[in-house]
Amino acid sequence: MGNNHSSSRVTHPSREQHIGVDINTNRNHPTPVSHVNLRYHKSQPSLMKSVSSYETISSESPVWPPHNHRLNDSRSSPKLTVYAPLTPPMSRQDPEARAYSAFLKSFPEYQSTWILDTLRRADFSRLDRTGETYVDYMGGAQHPESLVRIHSSFLNESVMGNTHSVSNSSMLSSHCADDARDAVLSFFQAPPGYTVIFTANATGALKLIGESYPFTSDSIYVLGADSHNSVHGIRQYASSRGAEVHYIPSTSTGGFVISTAKNILRQHRPRNARSLFALTGLSNISNAKNPLSILKFASSLGYNTLLDAAALAPSSIISLSETPVDAMAISFYKMFGYPTGVGALVIKESFLETLERPWFAGGTVNVVQVPGSIVTRANNLHEQFEDGTINFMTLPAITDGLRFLSAYLPFLPLRLSCLSHYLVASLSRLKHDSTGTPVVKILSRLPSRRLKNIGEQADCGSTISLIFLSASIQFLRFIENTAVSHNISLRTGCMCNPGGAAALLGIEDQMEQLYPGVTVKDFECVVGRELGVVRISLGLASNFQDVWKVLTFASSLADTSTRQALWNTWTNVPVGQAM
Repeated sequence: MGNNHSSSRVTHPSREQHIGVDINTNRNHPTPVSHVNLRYHKSQPSLMKSVSSYETISSESPVWPPHNHRLNDSRSSPKLTVYAPLTPPMSRQDPEARAYSAFLKSFPEYQSTWILDTLRRADFSRLDRTGETYVDYMGGAQHPESLVRIHSSFLNESVMGNTHSVSNSSMLSSHCADDARDAVLSFFQAPPGYTVIFTANATGALKLIGESYPFTSDSIYVLGADSHNSVHGIRQYASSRGAEVHYIPSTSTGGFVISTAKNILRQHRPRNARSLFALTGLSNISNAKNPLSILKFASSLGYNTLLDAAALAPSSIISLSETPVDAMAISFYKMFGYPTGVGALVIKESFLETLERPWFAGGTVNVVQVPGSIVTRANNLHEQFEDGTINFMTLPAITDGLRFLSAYLPFLPLRLSCLSHYLVASLSRLKHDSTGTPVVKILSRLPSRRLKNIGEQADCGSTISLIFLSASIQFLRFIENTAVSHNISLRTGCMCNPGGAAALLGIEDQMEQLYPGVTVKDFECVVGRELGVVRISLGLASNFQDVWKVLTFASSLADTSTRQALWNTWTNVPVGQAM
Protein backbone atom coordinates (compact mmCIF):
# COMPACT_ATOMS: atom_id res chain seq x y z
CA MET A 1 0.00 0.00 0.00
CA GLY A 2 1.24 3.51 0.71
CA ASN A 3 2.22 5.54 3.76
CA ASN A 4 0.21 6.28 6.85
CA HIS A 5 1.46 9.81 7.41
CA SER A 6 0.08 11.65 10.37
CA SER A 7 0.45 15.43 10.30
CA SER A 8 -1.62 16.07 13.42
CA ARG A 9 -0.21 18.53 15.90
CA VAL A 10 0.87 17.57 19.38
CA THR A 11 0.96 19.89 22.35
CA HIS A 12 4.33 19.96 24.10
CA PRO A 13 5.62 21.94 27.02
CA SER A 14 6.89 25.31 25.87
CA ARG A 15 10.55 26.18 25.82
CA GLU A 16 12.24 29.53 25.91
CA GLN A 17 14.55 30.14 22.99
CA HIS A 18 17.35 32.66 22.95
CA ILE A 19 18.46 33.19 19.37
CA GLY A 20 21.33 35.51 18.57
CA VAL A 21 22.56 38.16 20.99
CA ASP A 22 21.68 37.56 24.62
CA ILE A 23 21.29 41.12 25.84
CA ASN A 24 21.21 42.73 29.27
CA THR A 25 18.01 44.65 29.91
CA ASN A 26 19.09 48.12 30.97
CA ARG A 27 16.18 50.42 31.77
CA ASN A 28 18.56 53.36 32.16
CA HIS A 29 19.68 52.98 28.59
CA PRO A 30 18.55 55.73 26.20
CA THR A 31 15.98 55.07 23.51
CA PRO A 32 16.78 51.71 21.91
CA VAL A 33 18.67 51.67 18.66
CA SER A 34 15.89 49.77 16.98
CA HIS A 35 12.59 48.04 17.49
CA VAL A 36 11.97 44.79 15.68
CA ASN A 37 8.66 42.98 15.35
CA LEU A 38 8.90 39.22 14.99
CA ARG A 39 5.81 38.21 13.06
CA TYR A 40 4.74 34.66 12.53
CA HIS A 41 2.06 32.71 10.74
CA LYS A 42 -1.56 33.20 11.76
CA SER A 43 -1.67 29.69 13.23
CA GLN A 44 0.97 30.69 15.80
CA PRO A 45 -0.44 33.76 17.60
CA SER A 46 1.64 32.97 20.66
CA LEU A 47 4.76 33.77 18.65
CA MET A 48 3.87 37.43 18.19
CA LYS A 49 6.74 39.27 19.83
CA SER A 50 7.91 42.84 20.04
CA VAL A 51 11.62 42.98 20.67
CA SER A 52 13.63 46.06 21.53
CA SER A 53 17.29 46.08 20.66
CA TYR A 54 18.36 46.07 24.31
CA GLU A 55 16.04 43.25 25.34
CA THR A 56 16.56 39.52 25.21
CA ILE A 57 15.57 38.19 21.81
CA SER A 58 13.34 35.29 22.71
CA SER A 59 10.06 33.63 21.76
CA GLU A 60 7.66 31.09 23.10
CA SER A 61 7.39 27.98 20.99
CA PRO A 62 5.36 24.81 21.64
CA VAL A 63 8.36 22.61 21.06
CA TRP A 64 10.00 20.30 23.53
CA PRO A 65 12.41 20.03 25.62
CA PRO A 66 11.14 20.65 29.14
CA HIS A 67 10.25 24.11 30.34
CA ASN A 68 13.03 24.24 32.90
CA HIS A 69 15.75 23.40 30.37
CA ARG A 70 17.86 26.54 29.85
CA LEU A 71 19.07 26.46 26.24
CA ASN A 72 21.41 29.40 26.41
CA ASP A 73 22.65 30.01 29.93
CA SER A 74 25.29 32.45 31.07
CA ARG A 75 28.01 29.82 30.97
CA SER A 76 27.77 29.40 27.20
CA SER A 77 26.66 32.87 26.11
CA PRO A 78 27.91 35.92 28.00
CA LYS A 79 25.61 38.91 28.47
CA LEU A 80 26.38 41.69 26.04
CA THR A 81 25.18 45.22 25.51
CA VAL A 82 23.88 45.78 21.99
CA TYR A 83 25.05 49.35 21.50
CA ALA A 84 28.68 48.31 21.43
CA PRO A 85 30.53 49.00 18.17
CA LEU A 86 33.35 46.73 17.11
CA THR A 87 36.15 49.28 16.86
CA PRO A 88 39.91 49.36 17.18
CA PRO A 89 41.11 50.83 20.51
CA MET A 90 41.22 54.62 20.50
CA SER A 91 44.93 54.49 21.35
CA ARG A 92 45.72 52.74 18.08
CA GLN A 93 47.09 54.92 15.29
CA ASP A 94 47.78 52.20 12.74
CA PRO A 95 46.37 52.41 9.19
CA GLU A 96 43.32 50.27 10.02
CA ALA A 97 42.30 52.46 12.97
CA ARG A 98 42.74 55.62 10.93
CA ALA A 99 40.83 54.13 8.03
CA TYR A 100 37.95 53.09 10.29
CA SER A 101 37.74 56.59 11.75
CA ALA A 102 37.63 58.05 8.25
CA PHE A 103 35.05 55.45 7.23
CA LEU A 104 32.70 56.48 10.06
CA LYS A 105 33.01 60.12 9.07
CA SER A 106 32.07 59.26 5.50
CA PHE A 107 29.36 56.76 6.48
CA PRO A 108 27.88 57.97 9.80
CA GLU A 109 24.75 55.89 9.12
CA TYR A 110 26.87 52.77 9.68
CA GLN A 111 26.66 53.44 13.41
CA SER A 112 22.93 52.64 13.30
CA THR A 113 23.87 49.03 12.55
CA TRP A 114 26.15 48.49 15.54
CA ILE A 115 23.75 45.84 16.84
CA LEU A 116 25.34 43.62 14.18
CA ASP A 117 28.77 44.21 15.72
CA THR A 118 27.49 42.73 18.95
CA LEU A 119 25.98 39.88 16.98
CA ARG A 120 29.42 39.32 15.44
CA ARG A 121 30.95 39.02 18.94
CA ALA A 122 28.23 36.75 20.27
CA ASP A 123 27.47 34.47 17.35
CA PHE A 124 30.40 34.71 14.93
CA SER A 125 33.36 35.12 17.26
CA ARG A 126 35.09 32.16 15.59
CA LEU A 127 35.82 34.42 12.61
CA ASP A 128 38.01 36.65 14.78
CA ARG A 129 39.46 33.76 16.79
CA THR A 130 40.59 31.92 13.68
CA GLY A 131 41.61 35.09 11.84
CA GLU A 132 39.61 34.04 8.78
CA THR A 133 38.11 36.78 6.62
CA TYR A 134 34.99 35.28 5.13
CA VAL A 135 33.68 37.07 2.04
CA ASP A 136 31.79 34.31 0.25
CA TYR A 137 28.28 34.88 1.61
CA MET A 138 26.82 34.40 -1.86
CA GLY A 139 28.20 30.88 -1.68
CA GLY A 140 26.78 30.28 1.80
CA ALA A 141 26.10 32.23 4.98
CA GLN A 142 28.03 31.64 8.19
CA HIS A 143 26.01 29.83 10.85
CA PRO A 144 25.14 31.60 14.12
CA GLU A 145 26.63 29.71 17.05
CA SER A 146 23.48 30.15 19.15
CA LEU A 147 21.36 28.51 16.45
CA VAL A 148 23.57 25.42 16.54
CA ARG A 149 23.51 25.34 20.36
CA ILE A 150 19.73 25.56 20.49
CA HIS A 151 19.25 22.91 17.87
CA SER A 152 21.76 20.60 19.55
CA SER A 153 20.03 21.06 22.90
CA PHE A 154 16.66 20.31 21.37
CA LEU A 155 17.92 17.13 19.72
CA ASN A 156 19.63 15.98 22.92
CA GLU A 157 16.34 16.31 24.84
CA SER A 158 13.94 15.04 22.17
CA VAL A 159 12.91 11.71 20.69
CA MET A 160 12.10 12.23 17.04
CA GLY A 161 11.00 9.64 14.50
CA ASN A 162 10.15 9.19 10.86
CA THR A 163 7.16 11.37 10.00
CA HIS A 164 5.39 8.51 8.20
CA SER A 165 3.81 7.10 11.36
CA VAL A 166 1.57 8.00 14.30
CA SER A 167 3.95 7.31 17.19
CA ASN A 168 4.80 10.02 19.69
CA SER A 169 8.24 10.48 18.14
CA SER A 170 6.70 10.68 14.66
CA MET A 171 4.08 13.18 15.74
CA LEU A 172 6.77 15.37 17.29
CA SER A 173 8.66 15.35 13.99
CA SER A 174 5.46 16.13 12.07
CA HIS A 175 4.71 18.94 14.50
CA CYS A 176 8.18 20.44 13.96
CA ALA A 177 7.73 20.15 10.18
CA ASP A 178 4.39 21.97 10.40
CA ASP A 179 5.97 24.67 12.53
CA ALA A 180 8.75 25.09 9.97
CA ARG A 181 6.24 25.42 7.12
CA ASP A 182 4.33 28.03 9.09
CA ALA A 183 7.54 29.93 9.86
CA VAL A 184 8.51 29.98 6.17
CA LEU A 185 5.08 31.27 5.14
CA SER A 186 5.21 33.95 7.82
CA PHE A 187 8.75 35.06 7.02
CA PHE A 188 7.83 35.65 3.38
CA GLN A 189 4.46 37.19 4.30
CA ALA A 190 2.55 34.64 2.27
CA PRO A 191 -1.21 35.13 2.05
CA PRO A 192 -3.58 32.15 2.39
CA GLY A 193 -3.30 29.69 -0.46
CA TYR A 194 0.46 29.05 -0.30
CA THR A 195 2.20 25.93 0.94
CA VAL A 196 5.82 24.83 1.44
CA ILE A 197 7.58 21.83 -0.06
CA PHE A 198 10.89 20.99 1.61
CA THR A 199 13.70 20.05 -0.75
CA ALA A 200 17.46 19.50 -0.53
CA ASN A 201 18.19 23.04 -1.75
CA ALA A 202 16.98 25.71 -4.17
CA THR A 203 18.22 23.58 -7.07
CA GLY A 204 15.96 20.75 -5.93
CA ALA A 205 13.03 23.15 -5.75
CA LEU A 206 13.67 24.41 -9.28
CA LYS A 207 14.00 20.86 -10.57
CA LEU A 208 10.58 20.01 -9.13
CA ILE A 209 9.07 22.75 -11.27
CA GLY A 210 11.02 21.70 -14.36
CA GLU A 211 10.11 18.03 -14.21
CA SER A 212 6.47 18.62 -13.26
CA TYR A 213 5.47 21.61 -15.36
CA PRO A 214 3.05 20.58 -18.17
CA PHE A 215 5.13 21.82 -21.10
CA THR A 216 3.74 21.02 -24.56
CA SER A 217 4.81 21.78 -28.12
CA ASP A 218 2.85 25.04 -27.89
CA SER A 219 4.42 26.14 -24.60
CA ILE A 220 6.98 28.89 -24.04
CA TYR A 221 9.74 29.06 -21.45
CA VAL A 222 11.21 32.56 -20.93
CA LEU A 223 14.18 33.29 -18.67
CA GLY A 224 17.03 35.74 -18.26
CA ALA A 225 20.51 35.00 -19.63
CA ASP A 226 21.92 36.13 -16.26
CA SER A 227 20.57 33.15 -14.32
CA HIS A 228 21.93 30.22 -12.34
CA ASN A 229 22.43 26.90 -14.13
CA SER A 230 19.58 25.45 -12.10
CA VAL A 231 17.24 27.90 -13.87
CA HIS A 232 18.83 27.19 -17.26
CA GLY A 233 18.41 23.48 -16.59
CA ILE A 234 14.62 23.74 -16.77
CA ARG A 235 15.01 24.31 -20.52
CA GLN A 236 15.93 20.62 -20.86
CA TYR A 237 12.46 19.63 -19.66
CA ALA A 238 10.83 22.29 -21.83
CA SER A 239 12.76 21.37 -24.98
CA SER A 240 12.22 17.64 -24.54
CA ARG A 241 8.48 18.28 -24.74
CA GLY A 242 8.73 20.53 -27.76
CA ALA A 243 8.37 23.88 -26.01
CA GLU A 244 10.16 27.01 -27.23
CA VAL A 245 12.86 28.58 -25.06
CA HIS A 246 13.49 32.31 -25.26
CA TYR A 247 16.18 34.29 -23.42
CA ILE A 248 16.11 37.87 -22.20
CA PRO A 249 19.62 39.19 -22.98
CA SER A 250 21.84 40.48 -20.20
CA THR A 251 23.30 43.95 -20.02
CA SER A 252 27.08 44.35 -19.76
CA THR A 253 26.69 44.55 -15.98
CA GLY A 254 24.14 41.76 -15.68
CA GLY A 255 20.40 41.70 -15.21
CA PHE A 256 18.26 42.97 -18.05
CA VAL A 257 16.60 46.10 -19.40
CA ILE A 258 13.02 46.05 -18.15
CA SER A 259 11.58 47.30 -21.45
CA THR A 260 13.44 44.56 -23.36
CA ALA A 261 12.15 41.93 -20.96
CA LYS A 262 8.57 43.14 -21.36
CA ASN A 263 8.88 43.15 -25.14
CA ILE A 264 10.11 39.55 -25.20
CA LEU A 265 7.38 38.42 -22.82
CA ARG A 266 4.78 40.23 -24.88
CA GLN A 267 6.13 38.90 -28.18
CA HIS A 268 5.90 35.28 -26.97
CA ARG A 269 2.83 35.60 -24.79
CA PRO A 270 0.97 32.34 -24.20
CA ARG A 271 -1.75 31.52 -26.71
CA ASN A 272 -2.95 27.97 -26.53
CA ALA A 273 -0.76 26.35 -23.89
CA ARG A 274 0.68 26.82 -20.44
CA SER A 275 3.91 28.87 -20.45
CA LEU A 276 6.48 29.67 -17.77
CA PHE A 277 8.55 32.75 -16.93
CA ALA A 278 11.49 32.27 -14.53
CA LEU A 279 13.03 35.33 -12.87
CA THR A 280 16.35 35.51 -11.05
CA GLY A 281 15.73 37.86 -8.14
CA LEU A 282 19.43 38.64 -7.60
CA SER A 283 22.31 37.47 -9.76
CA ASN A 284 24.99 35.52 -7.93
CA ILE A 285 27.74 36.94 -10.15
CA SER A 286 26.65 40.29 -11.62
CA ASN A 287 25.03 41.67 -8.44
CA ALA A 288 22.03 42.79 -10.53
CA LYS A 289 18.70 42.82 -8.70
CA ASN A 290 15.84 42.44 -11.16
CA PRO A 291 12.56 44.26 -10.40
CA LEU A 292 9.99 41.85 -8.97
CA SER A 293 7.26 43.93 -10.58
CA ILE A 294 7.90 42.15 -13.88
CA LEU A 295 6.41 39.01 -12.34
CA LYS A 296 3.02 40.72 -12.17
CA PHE A 297 3.43 41.86 -15.77
CA ALA A 298 4.23 38.32 -16.93
CA SER A 299 1.29 36.96 -14.97
CA SER A 300 -1.04 39.49 -16.63
CA LEU A 301 0.03 38.06 -20.02
CA GLY A 302 -0.89 34.54 -18.94
CA TYR A 303 2.49 33.17 -17.85
CA ASN A 304 3.01 31.10 -14.76
CA THR A 305 5.78 32.73 -12.75
CA LEU A 306 8.79 31.27 -10.93
CA LEU A 307 11.20 33.25 -8.74
CA ASP A 308 14.72 32.02 -7.98
CA ALA A 309 15.23 33.78 -4.64
CA ALA A 310 18.26 31.82 -3.46
CA ALA A 311 20.54 34.86 -3.68
CA LEU A 312 17.87 37.44 -2.91
CA ALA A 313 16.35 36.10 0.32
CA PRO A 314 19.44 36.39 2.60
CA SER A 315 19.51 40.20 2.55
CA SER A 316 16.20 41.41 1.11
CA ILE A 317 12.64 41.48 2.37
CA ILE A 318 10.34 39.46 0.11
CA SER A 319 6.60 39.79 0.53
CA LEU A 320 4.48 37.25 -1.30
CA SER A 321 1.46 39.37 -0.43
CA GLU A 322 2.91 42.19 -2.53
CA THR A 323 4.47 39.90 -5.16
CA PRO A 324 2.22 36.83 -5.44
CA VAL A 325 4.53 34.71 -7.60
CA ASP A 326 3.28 31.21 -8.42
CA ALA A 327 6.41 29.53 -7.01
CA MET A 328 9.65 30.59 -5.29
CA ALA A 329 12.85 28.61 -4.66
CA ILE A 330 15.11 29.21 -1.63
CA SER A 331 18.04 27.62 0.21
CA PHE A 332 18.19 28.12 3.97
CA TYR A 333 21.98 27.74 4.31
CA LYS A 334 22.34 30.81 2.12
CA MET A 335 20.04 32.72 4.47
CA PHE A 336 21.46 31.80 7.89
CA GLY A 337 24.14 29.18 7.34
CA TYR A 338 22.64 26.22 9.17
CA PRO A 339 21.45 23.64 8.40
CA THR A 340 22.77 22.74 4.98
CA GLY A 341 20.86 20.27 2.85
CA VAL A 342 17.46 21.92 3.27
CA GLY A 343 15.72 24.21 0.82
CA ALA A 344 12.12 24.91 -0.03
CA LEU A 345 9.68 25.55 -2.82
CA VAL A 346 7.12 28.08 -1.62
CA ILE A 347 4.21 27.64 -3.98
CA LYS A 348 0.57 28.48 -4.55
CA GLU A 349 -1.61 25.46 -3.93
CA SER A 350 -3.67 26.30 -7.02
CA PHE A 351 -0.49 26.17 -9.12
CA LEU A 352 0.73 23.02 -7.41
CA GLU A 353 -2.48 21.24 -8.37
CA THR A 354 -1.65 21.74 -12.06
CA LEU A 355 1.82 20.16 -11.88
CA GLU A 356 2.29 16.57 -13.03
CA ARG A 357 4.99 14.54 -11.36
CA PRO A 358 6.69 12.05 -13.73
CA TRP A 359 7.07 9.44 -11.01
CA PHE A 360 6.14 8.57 -7.44
CA ALA A 361 8.12 7.46 -4.41
CA GLY A 362 7.75 6.59 -0.78
CA GLY A 363 5.98 9.36 1.10
CA THR A 364 4.24 10.76 -1.99
CA VAL A 365 1.48 8.16 -2.35
CA ASN A 366 -1.49 6.73 -0.47
CA VAL A 367 -2.14 3.55 -2.47
CA VAL A 368 -0.04 1.75 -5.09
CA GLN A 369 -1.40 -1.26 -6.99
CA VAL A 370 1.27 -3.98 -7.42
CA PRO A 371 1.22 -5.55 -9.97
CA GLY A 372 -0.81 -2.98 -11.84
CA SER A 373 -0.88 0.69 -12.72
CA ILE A 374 -3.20 2.32 -10.17
CA VAL A 375 -1.64 5.01 -7.98
CA THR A 376 -3.42 7.26 -5.49
CA ARG A 377 -1.31 10.22 -4.44
CA ALA A 378 -0.89 11.39 -0.84
CA ASN A 379 -3.74 13.42 0.62
CA ASN A 380 -1.73 16.59 1.32
CA LEU A 381 -0.48 18.37 -1.77
CA HIS A 382 2.98 19.12 -0.39
CA GLU A 383 3.48 15.45 0.50
CA GLN A 384 3.05 14.49 -3.15
CA PHE A 385 6.22 16.42 -3.95
CA GLU A 386 8.42 15.46 -0.96
CA ASP A 387 10.12 12.26 -2.07
CA GLY A 388 10.86 9.79 0.68
CA THR A 389 11.41 11.10 4.18
CA ILE A 390 12.00 14.81 4.66
CA ASN A 391 15.01 15.99 6.64
CA PHE A 392 12.83 16.13 9.77
CA MET A 393 15.60 16.38 12.36
CA THR A 394 16.87 19.67 10.94
CA LEU A 395 13.51 21.40 10.47
CA PRO A 396 13.37 22.84 14.02
CA ALA A 397 16.54 24.75 13.11
CA ILE A 398 14.71 26.25 10.11
CA THR A 399 12.05 27.69 12.41
CA ASP A 400 14.67 29.10 14.78
CA GLY A 401 16.87 30.35 11.94
CA LEU A 402 14.03 32.34 10.42
CA ARG A 403 13.31 33.91 13.82
CA PHE A 404 16.97 34.76 14.10
CA LEU A 405 17.19 36.36 10.68
CA SER A 406 13.94 38.30 11.08
CA ALA A 407 15.43 40.12 14.08
CA TYR A 408 18.51 41.35 12.21
CA LEU A 409 17.37 41.60 8.59
CA PRO A 410 16.09 45.20 8.93
CA PHE A 411 19.64 46.39 9.74
CA LEU A 412 21.42 44.41 7.04
CA PRO A 413 20.82 46.39 3.81
CA LEU A 414 22.09 49.62 5.41
CA ARG A 415 25.24 47.96 6.74
CA LEU A 416 25.99 46.22 3.45
CA SER A 417 25.38 49.46 1.55
CA CYS A 418 28.01 51.25 3.64
CA LEU A 419 30.58 48.48 3.36
CA SER A 420 30.00 47.89 -0.35
CA HIS A 421 30.26 51.56 -1.30
CA TYR A 422 33.48 51.90 0.70
CA LEU A 423 35.00 48.72 -0.72
CA VAL A 424 34.17 49.61 -4.34
CA ALA A 425 35.55 53.13 -3.99
CA SER A 426 38.74 51.93 -2.27
CA LEU A 427 39.40 49.13 -4.77
CA SER A 428 38.86 51.54 -7.67
CA ARG A 429 41.56 53.87 -6.29
CA LEU A 430 44.27 51.19 -6.14
CA LYS A 431 47.08 51.72 -8.65
CA HIS A 432 50.13 49.63 -9.58
CA ASP A 433 53.27 51.15 -8.10
CA SER A 434 55.31 50.69 -11.27
CA THR A 435 52.84 51.85 -13.93
CA GLY A 436 50.17 53.85 -12.11
CA THR A 437 47.48 51.77 -13.83
CA PRO A 438 44.44 50.38 -11.99
CA VAL A 439 44.91 47.17 -10.03
CA VAL A 440 41.36 45.90 -10.54
CA LYS A 441 38.45 46.33 -12.89
CA ILE A 442 35.03 45.93 -11.27
CA LEU A 443 32.64 44.23 -13.66
CA SER A 444 29.53 43.72 -11.54
CA ARG A 445 26.54 46.01 -11.12
CA LEU A 446 27.11 48.98 -8.80
CA PRO A 447 24.34 50.51 -6.68
CA SER A 448 22.69 53.61 -8.09
CA ARG A 449 22.06 55.06 -4.66
CA ARG A 450 23.43 54.89 -1.15
CA LEU A 451 21.12 53.82 1.67
CA LYS A 452 20.82 56.18 4.61
CA ASN A 453 18.24 54.62 6.94
CA ILE A 454 17.36 51.30 8.53
CA GLY A 455 14.59 49.55 6.63
CA GLU A 456 15.53 50.85 3.18
CA GLN A 457 16.07 48.26 0.45
CA ALA A 458 19.01 48.37 -1.97
CA ASP A 459 18.64 48.27 -5.75
CA CYS A 460 21.39 45.65 -6.07
CA GLY A 461 23.21 43.15 -3.90
CA SER A 462 26.48 43.26 -1.96
CA THR A 463 28.58 41.20 -4.36
CA ILE A 464 31.63 42.57 -6.16
CA SER A 465 32.90 40.63 -9.18
CA LEU A 466 36.21 41.85 -10.57
CA ILE A 467 39.36 40.96 -12.43
CA PHE A 468 42.94 41.94 -11.60
CA LEU A 469 44.68 44.00 -14.27
CA SER A 470 48.22 42.69 -14.52
CA ALA A 471 49.73 40.07 -16.78
CA SER A 472 51.22 38.24 -13.83
CA ILE A 473 48.06 38.16 -11.73
CA GLN A 474 45.37 37.25 -14.24
CA PHE A 475 45.47 33.61 -13.22
CA LEU A 476 42.49 32.95 -10.97
CA ARG A 477 44.25 30.06 -9.25
CA PHE A 478 47.06 32.41 -8.26
CA ILE A 479 44.58 34.94 -6.88
CA GLU A 480 42.74 32.25 -4.96
CA ASN A 481 45.98 30.78 -3.57
CA THR A 482 47.20 34.24 -2.53
CA ALA A 483 43.88 34.93 -0.82
CA VAL A 484 44.26 31.68 1.12
CA SER A 485 47.71 32.79 2.27
CA HIS A 486 46.02 35.95 3.62
CA ASN A 487 43.32 33.83 5.36
CA ILE A 488 40.62 35.17 3.05
CA SER A 489 37.75 33.00 1.85
CA LEU A 490 36.56 34.31 -1.50
CA ARG A 491 35.42 32.71 -4.75
CA THR A 492 36.74 32.59 -8.31
CA GLY A 493 35.23 31.25 -11.52
CA CYS A 494 31.93 31.66 -13.35
CA MET A 495 29.73 30.84 -10.31
CA CYS A 496 27.46 28.39 -12.19
CA ASN A 497 26.10 31.39 -14.09
CA PRO A 498 27.50 31.19 -17.64
CA GLY A 499 25.20 33.86 -19.05
CA GLY A 500 26.06 36.40 -16.38
CA ALA A 501 29.77 35.60 -16.60
CA ALA A 502 29.76 35.94 -20.40
CA ALA A 503 28.09 39.34 -20.13
CA LEU A 504 30.56 40.64 -17.54
CA LEU A 505 33.59 39.31 -19.43
CA GLY A 506 32.33 40.46 -22.83
CA ILE A 507 32.50 37.01 -24.42
CA GLU A 508 28.89 36.56 -25.53
CA ASP A 509 29.94 36.31 -29.20
CA GLN A 510 32.38 33.52 -28.36
CA MET A 511 29.60 31.81 -26.37
CA GLU A 512 27.61 31.54 -29.60
CA GLN A 513 30.48 29.62 -31.23
CA LEU A 514 30.33 26.71 -28.78
CA TYR A 515 29.69 23.23 -30.13
CA PRO A 516 28.49 19.90 -28.67
CA GLY A 517 31.05 18.31 -26.40
CA VAL A 518 33.02 21.52 -25.80
CA THR A 519 35.02 21.69 -22.56
CA VAL A 520 36.08 24.62 -20.40
CA LYS A 521 39.64 24.29 -21.74
CA ASP A 522 38.30 24.39 -25.28
CA PHE A 523 36.31 27.52 -24.49
CA GLU A 524 39.34 29.18 -22.90
CA CYS A 525 41.34 28.48 -26.05
CA VAL A 526 38.66 30.27 -28.10
CA VAL A 527 38.58 33.22 -25.72
CA GLY A 528 42.34 33.32 -25.27
CA ARG A 529 42.38 33.57 -21.49
CA GLU A 530 41.23 31.91 -18.31
CA LEU A 531 37.49 32.24 -17.76
CA GLY A 532 35.98 33.66 -14.61
CA VAL A 533 36.05 36.49 -12.11
CA VAL A 534 37.06 37.07 -8.51
CA ARG A 535 33.92 37.35 -6.40
CA ILE A 536 33.75 39.10 -3.04
CA SER A 537 30.37 38.91 -1.33
CA LEU A 538 29.35 40.38 2.03
CA GLY A 539 26.66 39.22 4.43
CA LEU A 540 25.16 39.23 7.91
CA ALA A 541 28.41 38.91 9.88
CA SER A 542 30.50 41.24 7.70
CA ASN A 543 32.15 44.26 9.29
CA PHE A 544 34.69 46.94 8.46
CA GLN A 545 37.62 44.76 9.49
CA ASP A 546 36.67 42.22 6.80
CA VAL A 547 36.61 44.91 4.15
CA TRP A 548 39.93 46.30 5.38
CA LYS A 549 41.60 42.89 5.10
CA VAL A 550 40.33 42.49 1.54
CA LEU A 551 41.77 45.90 0.69
CA THR A 552 45.09 44.95 2.30
CA PHE A 553 45.17 41.80 0.19
CA ALA A 554 44.40 43.71 -3.02
CA SER A 555 46.97 46.37 -2.14
CA SER A 556 49.67 43.72 -1.79
CA LEU A 557 49.12 42.83 -5.43
CA ALA A 558 49.70 46.46 -6.42
CA ASP A 559 53.27 46.35 -5.13
CA THR A 560 55.68 44.87 -7.67
CA SER A 561 58.11 43.26 -5.23
CA THR A 562 55.36 41.83 -3.01
CA ARG A 563 53.46 40.51 -6.02
CA GLN A 564 56.59 38.86 -7.43
CA ALA A 565 57.36 37.22 -4.10
CA LEU A 566 53.81 35.86 -3.91
CA TRP A 567 54.08 34.62 -7.48
CA ASN A 568 57.39 32.91 -6.77
CA THR A 569 55.91 31.21 -3.74
CA TRP A 570 52.96 29.98 -5.76
CA THR A 571 55.11 28.69 -8.61
CA ASN A 572 57.93 27.48 -6.31
CA VAL A 573 60.49 29.55 -8.16
CA PRO A 574 63.82 29.77 -6.26
CA VAL A 575 64.68 33.24 -4.96
CA GLY A 576 66.72 35.23 -7.51
CA GLN A 577 65.72 33.13 -10.52
CA ALA A 578 63.96 35.01 -13.35
CA MET A 579 60.60 33.80 -14.58
